[in-house]
Amino acid sequence: MRDRASVRAGRRMTPMAASDRDTVADTLQTMPLPEAGPRIVRVALDTPADDCFDYLADADVSPGDLVVVPFGKRTAVGVAIQITCQSDVPPDRLRPIVSRNDWLPPLGAPWVALARFAARYYHRCLGEVMLPALPPSLRDAETWDRLGQRAQTVQYRLRAGQADALREAAPARARTVRALADHLIATQDWVRLPDAREICTAAPARLTEWEAAGWVEAARVPQALLETGAEAAASVAPALHDEQRRAVEAIGAAEGFAAFLLHGVTGSGKTEVYLHAMADRLGADPAAQVLMLVPEINLTPQLQSRIAERFPHLPLAVLHSGLADQERSLQWLAAHRGEARIVLGTRMAVMASLPNLKLIAVDEEHDTSYKQQEGLRYSARDLAVWRANQLKVPIVLGSATPSMETWHRAEQGAYRKLVLRERAQADASLPTVRLIDLNHERQRQRTLHEGLSVPLLDAIQQRLDRGQQSLLFLNRRGYAPVLACDSCGWLSGCPRCSAYLVLHRPERRLRCHHCGLESPVPHHCPDCGNVDVAPLGRGTQRIEEALSTRFPQARIARIDADSTRKKGSAQAMFDEVHAGEVDILVGTQMVAKGHDFQRVTLVGVVHPDAAMFSHDFRAAEHLFASLMQVAGRAGRAGLGGEVMIQTRYPDAPALQALARHDYDGFAASQLRERRQAGLPPFAYQALVTSEHGELERALGFLKAAREHAEQCPMAPEVQLHDPVPMSMVRIFNRERAQMLVEAGSRPVLQRFLSEWVPTFQEVGQRVKGVRWQLEIDPLRI
Repeated sequence: MRDRASVRAGRRMTPMAASDRDTVADTLQTMPLPEAGPRIVRVALDTPADDCFDYLADADVSPGDLVVVPFGKRTAVGVAIQITCQSDVPPDRLRPIVSRNDWLPPLGAPWVALARFAARYYHRCLGEVMLPALPPSLRDAETWDRLGQRAQTVQYRLRAGQADALREAAPARARTVRALADHLIATQDWVRLPDAREICTAAPARLTEWEAAGWVEAARVPQALLETGAEAAASVAPALHDEQRRAVEAIGAAEGFAAFLLHGVTGSGKTEVYLHAMADRLGADPAAQVLMLVPEINLTPQLQSRIAERFPHLPLAVLHSGLADQERSLQWLAAHRGEARIVLGTRMAVMASLPNLKLIAVDEEHDTSYKQQEGLRYSARDLAVWRANQLKVPIVLGSATPSMETWHRAEQGAYRKLVLRERAQADASLPTVRLIDLNHERQRQRTLHEGLSVPLLDAIQQRLDRGQQSLLFLNRRGYAPVLACDSCGWLSGCPRCSAYLVLHRPERRLRCHHCGLESPVPHHCPDCGNVDVAPLGRGTQRIEEALSTRFPQARIARIDADSTRKKGSAQAMFDEVHAGEVDILVGTQMVAKGHDFQRVTLVGVVHPDAAMFSHDFRAAEHLFASLMQVAGRAGRAGLGGEVMIQTRYPDAPALQALARHDYDGFAASQLRERRQAGLPPFAYQALVTSEHGELERALGFLKAAREHAEQCPMAPEVQLHDPVPMSMVRIFNRERAQMLVEAGSRPVLQRFLSEWVPTFQEVGQRVKGVRWQLEIDPLRI
């Protein structure tokens, strides 16, 4: 977490003026240099400093290069931003760069401009944006050498006039060595090392010797990083229905920047629209690249397979945090070199270097996973829109339940709305939604079986009898959210967090889902010694156990963060579901979106009521989106689908709108309420959070920061809320507090923050040990 007070002093240059920084960001051009004088490079480093650093550069350094520079008593990797001849640092204090990456193509001006915008908008220094956006192997000079070896191959050719010397050096009795020498002499052209190794297994050693002797010369060239299925035939694209075809035509006709909201019901074929639009752009330009973002890692394998089948001859790169460091680095490098024509990834992919980007698609654009919650707290969706505008290319934002911000922009005409009202398969229709009133069930004296109502259990049995699949959704993993003592009221609280230790019964462990603390399940109450301690509430493990008891012959699978810890396990389990090897699937948010379960005809939602009671004004929006997404898994193959939602509040507006499949009406009511309350998208927010071992210190930092805020010239134009403890006040023994700032326009908020945020360092010096974080456009308050 950010802590400006801990910044180590380095040899800094004087900060550039704002106009100078913008010029550097937009052009990344080398300034005209005089005929004499030092050559100075300005370098962005990953440190909470407010400026770049000046170093002496040699003639080979260019803007966009990765360089190693001395920084204090250590060395650091940075990005060369500008070459100049002027510095406010005295010449005798300027130190030279240590080295540069001589095999990586420089980072382009558009990528630097994207980083500059993100730094400016989210109020971070440039290096804090640039360096974390690079793959791990490029942030360390030692590892980038190994990456360079993977990314390049060596080629050799005979030096002029050295044929006789080479023949003498290669004795006839060493047949393979002589064959290699003869091949070099005969071709008189470059021979790649892999080809040379096929002629002679000792080629690397021999060619190195011959190069040292001056008989051959060597050069490094890029090596292909991605394999393609060039010999495979492309899969046949299914025929588009009228709404899909009109959407593809609209996207294809766009010239320059155009933002589209693809609002389609679940199962309406939004992915096919993406694929057809991608085919148009890729076919029009042999060097074009397209970027497709998905919200979660577990959605990438099936989409990766689908893209590879549709475009087998085009290199595809995948970027997400689940990849090993070097694999992710190679995928990023393929995109950076333009080799990858299609890039598929989670939110981190929005910061990938793509020199020929011509189209961006953001699937499930409403998903909160697009918002980074650590470090630079950026919105990948918002950066994708800015990037499309910067590059003058189209962007498609797809969702069955668009965010209120995106929907509002579409209603205003800033985004063009493309609507898919019907499901793509001719025999598929939207599922019926039935609200099971648990109050009514209790009045009829129909008891729940571990939280499962009689109507839901009967519906599951019907699907088992028909050979169809059921999906039960509960967004709470573990066996039970808390362990309790009936005698004294003891609860299994986490000693480090304001949360309970969750019971994981198969492992017989209590586990905190916030700090990771684990402990064995106690045999008796720690306070009173009572042996009758029991679980309260239900998680996915408990529902799985209840279903196994009720339907012993059914094949049951549970997909959540606990059951899919091993690499590849999630995809293996989804494959079993698709293959019909699972009768009942129990899962969390992981199963709720993006999956095309052809045999699922019943979706049961076990306990959605807890999401209705929240301090967050977006709670209803998030609940509606989550339930509509999971409801969309039912009835996708013409078998008819049913959704059963157990609730004690069947009259809740979100549930009533869901039962009617009425997103438009729900969105209209939400926007009306937010306009009256002055909430986003009709206002703009920033959230400052602080943490310390003592709550009073965390609050004290925010109170002192508020005093500084009130002195800013822009203060009268914003609303400063009082500092308050966060709802989850303690995590890992750190007490947390927050303060919200609101403004009626984005420019006003940004100008105020530009005045206010620089004062935080002074406040941090007064309140020692406090860590603070600024979040622009927070999604959860």
